[in-house]
Amino acid sequence: MAEAAYTPRLRAEYDAKIRTALTEKFGYENVMQVPRLDKVVLNMGVGDSVNDRKKAETAAAELTQIAGQKAIVTYSRIAIATFKLRENQPIGCKVTLRKARMYEFIDRLVTVALPRVRDFRGLNPKSFDGRGNYSLGIKEHIIFPEIDFDKVTEARGMDITVCTTAKTEEEARALLTAFNFPFRQ
Repeated sequence: MAEAAYTPRLRAEYDAKIRTALTEKFGYENVMQVPRLDKVVLNMGVGDSVNDRKKAETAAAELTQIAGQKAIVTYSRIAIATFKLRENQPIGCKVTLRKARMYEFIDRLVTVALPRVRDFRGLNPKSFDGRGNYSLGIKEHIIFPEIDFDKVTEARGMDITVCTTAKTEEEARALLTAFNFPFRQ
């Protein structure tokens, strides 16, 4: 008795509308040429965990709440004396989202989290890397509704990278605009 597969709202919208709109705009001949979301990488650097190892674990637990998937703690590869950093010390955490969790996260990011950012003027339209990937930084992770504001000891920043299969910046911008990313004009 297999349960019916759950399809996220943005995935259904992509299949129904966005794919055909992009095909018409760029004139793709094959369905596989149409750009789509590949993965979303969330990264949280915790530089002050050099003095306190618990801070990296706390950050990983909060990132796990945001992503809905277990975050891993990242460790330093080399020692840097000026930063009092030794080899194999915890310095951050990251999580990679794909498929249904990725679409759910992007839905929450665009509709709930970004409107909660203080003095939000829109996303920087120049943050594409030239290969169809988009990166944005968030100064406070407490904009996500999953984080209990009262239990957070300090607000941390995080990086979000949206990887797409688009070949150019223009195709990636058209794809993310179709997913309602609020780019600055």
